[in-house]
Amino acid sequence: MTTFETSRTSAEIASQPETWERAARAAGSYAGVLPRRGERVAVVGCGTSWFMAHAYAQLRESGGHGETDAFAASEFPLGRTYDRIVALTRSGTTTEVLDLLAKVKGTTATTAVTADPATPVMTAADHAVVLDFADEESVVQTRFATTALVLLRAHLESEGALPAGVRPVAEAVGDARRALDLPLGPEVSGAEQFTFLGTGWTYGLALEAGLKMREAAGAWTEAYPAMEYRHGPISITGPGRVAWLFGPAPRGLAEDIARVGGHFTSASAGAPGSLDPLADLIVAQRLAVLLAEARGYDPDRPRNLTRSVILGITPA
Repeated sequence: MTTFETSRTSAEIASQPETWERAARAAGSYAGVLPRRGERVAVVGCGTSWFMAHAYAQLRESGGHGETDAFAASEFPLGRTYDRIVALTRSGTTTEVLDLLAKVKGTTATTAVTADPATPVMTAADHAVVLDFADEESVVQTRFATTALVLLRAHLESEGALPAGVRPVAEAVGDARRALDLPLGPEVSGAEQFTFLGTGWTYGLALEAGLKMREAAGAWTEAYPAMEYRHGPISITGPGRVAWLFGPAPRGLAEDIARVGGHFTSASAGAPGSLDPLADLIVAQRLAVLLAEARGYDPDRPRNLTRSVILGITPA
């Protein structure tokens, strides 16, 4: 059976501190093609890349860099005007992303962030950022997604403003190393259901954690903005079920979860010694692999998934 120590997914998860460092160093060389302060920007992607787009959009706008929206590539509102569109695509072959880039060609500046320099997105976009050192063999995305977000976050940091409470990338890298060694206790490894929560940019991380657990382990997961959780979704929480928060906890949230019998967990809730929320996502990635293997699944080859979704249509 595949084990955590030997699966490709596990190795790629463990490599994230190094790929984050490389991305942070590379951010300055892409200053001319990444969004400039004051530009009105849309960020698009599919699946995991869409959730990273959501996180970056929140970071950029709340840091005062300019209006920033995030969309699933298939849902982009073509009637809106943007100064730049940033497309996140690990494979560079995703149909919806290529279709959108073709439709806006010549009317809106576009930048693609990809892992593969030998794919159609290199010519579909006006500019490309290639993070080939963060490419992956596994179908489930882990390090490419987080490394792309670190690159964009480091670019914001180089322009002089991150939202209040967001740590410098150098600290996040150190937290990523610590995240690889945190124990996964029975309260989470033995749980039957998981609800992931976040606020602002960390809501994108919550969405991604839920997706990772579904993809790799077929787990029952949900994700919500933290303040919305008590407006209905808390009804699913109870004994044997986990509420996992990325970032600071809203007042009274932990107590409400305990009241209904759920298990509250967060390695990034802001207490002394807590992790950067993006490093906390690494803990969730590790749990996804652990649960997959416990259920007899191969985390490198999840059910019903392929590395890239290529539809039987021609971009127009």
